[in-house]
Amino acid sequence: MHKALTGGPDVYKQGASEDKGEMARLQAFIGAIAIGDMVKSTLGPKGMDKILQPVSGQGRTGNATVTNDGATILKSVWIDNPAARILVDISKTQDQECGDGTTSVVVLAAEMLRNAQQLVEQQKMHPQVIIRGYRLALAAARERLASLAMDNGKNSEAFREDLLRIARTTLSSKLLKHEKDHFATLAVNAVLRLGGKPNIDYIQVIKKAGGSLKESFLSEGFILEKRIAVGHKKTLENCKVLVANCQMDTDKIKIYGAKVKVDSFEAVAEIEAAEKEKMKTKIGKIVGHGCNVFINRQLIYNYPDQLFKENGVMAIEHSDFDGSERLAAVLGADIVSTFESPEQTKLGKCDKIEEIMIGEDKVIKFSGCAQGEACTIVLRGSSQHVLDEAERSLHDALAVLYQTVQETRVVWGGGSMEMAMAQAVQKKLNEVGGKESVAMEGFAKALMQIPTILADNAGLDSAELVGQLRAAHAKGGNTMGLDFTVGDVQDMKEKGIMESFRSKMSQLCSASEAAEMIVRVDDIIKNAPRQREG
Repeated sequence: MHKALTGGPDVYKQGASEDKGEMARLQAFIGAIAIGDMVKSTLGPKGMDKILQPVSGQGRTGNATVTNDGATILKSVWIDNPAARILVDISKTQDQECGDGTTSVVVLAAEMLRNAQQLVEQQKMHPQVIIRGYRLALAAARERLASLAMDNGKNSEAFREDLLRIARTTLSSKLLKHEKDHFATLAVNAVLRLGGKPNIDYIQVIKKAGGSLKESFLSEGFILEKRIAVGHKKTLENCKVLVANCQMDTDKIKIYGAKVKVDSFEAVAEIEAAEKEKMKTKIGKIVGHGCNVFINRQLIYNYPDQLFKENGVMAIEHSDFDGSERLAAVLGADIVSTFESPEQTKLGKCDKIEEIMIGEDKVIKFSGCAQGEACTIVLRGSSQHVLDEAERSLHDALAVLYQTVQETRVVWGGGSMEMAMAQAVQKKLNEVGGKESVAMEGFAKALMQIPTILADNAGLDSAELVGQLRAAHAKGGNTMGLDFTVGDVQDMKEKGIMESFRSKMSQLCSASEAAEMIVRVDDIIKNAPRQREG
């Protein structure tokens, strides 16, 4: 039979598939909404945790992870649906940009898509009309959010208080909520030490099992999780540090993989002596730099270690790569591999290096570093799972504080901004004629779902609370939000529940853009799997 009568020519390779029109759109909507529903229960101060169990043989150590961090959950889940992957990507971007709001951005995008799906399926509205309506709504919401933002960047005391409030709000939904005042102070002190410098790597987080979370502390300077080599001084002042990444092994004969045949043991001894002489020359060049501390990324074997002792140079070996990079940055040093030109090598400086005990482990502490902004937060906790989740929680707080120092505007939390933006969109839609106003209403409903989900996760009557919150905002109470300690609508200004303006704006824009991208979809093409040869 002619191809024209059986649906036209087959364009794609055998094994490829194509979903068109309604089927493609349905697949995109369902995948994205399912992702939102998966992380919805982790949202807010009363959000639930999820256990991520790796496939046997997979994962960092094959251990389960317990977390309620949206980005961590979505990173760990294997997803096949292309629309769902878009939401995973915006969650990762939110985590990199702002640190906090990774769950909110996915839930908000999923709610926008849920409302768009109803408009497409039930009211047969064209996707481009929905997109126009969503863009008008986004403009109104952004304008309202910007008008409600406050800026205390010029007043250092008020700004510090703002940062503490943001840190407490961020940590409220995490494992650290019971010690949120302690950890908020740690995070704010660490970020303010940076003095606005764009380098959050100067803040190091070390995890040490044992003790309780309350025993975590902030240490000025840098801590390296290594020990000073045996026989060296355990304390040294006025340190000039050379940070290197080179081979320091001469206990075994190593002539670059060449095969050497000798006819006597004396010849072997001569080769060993030549190797030792070569190492002695190398040590001489290192000492010639004028350093009194040598830190190497690789191992330092017995003979070079002995030579360092004889020359009065403290040797520290096998510092991990991240540790070396960060250490070089905070000491103001170069990482060197060759030692031919001392005048071009920059040595690091610090006032004091000492070996200290944290829990049952010995570590090396660098005090008075050249880059004085450096500091280390030492986390204590009962188990590795607790420490891992505490580190993720603290990372979110540090990242959002760091962004707030760059963009000093702040807004009130507790669902107050979402309700204010929803009401601004509803006010704007009265001025818009045509079907776009229906799409704008869907956008406003999606924003109002955030306080609804927060209340549901706390086990409260969401319909009652959101109704009260809507009424409070209609009377002009822009700072009114949900307080889950008493389960009622309260003034966020009195409760001190605050969020970063940049984080909130990023959530709104990313969710809207992702929803718009998925609504546009009308065709999903899957390539044929590659055939194995042989």
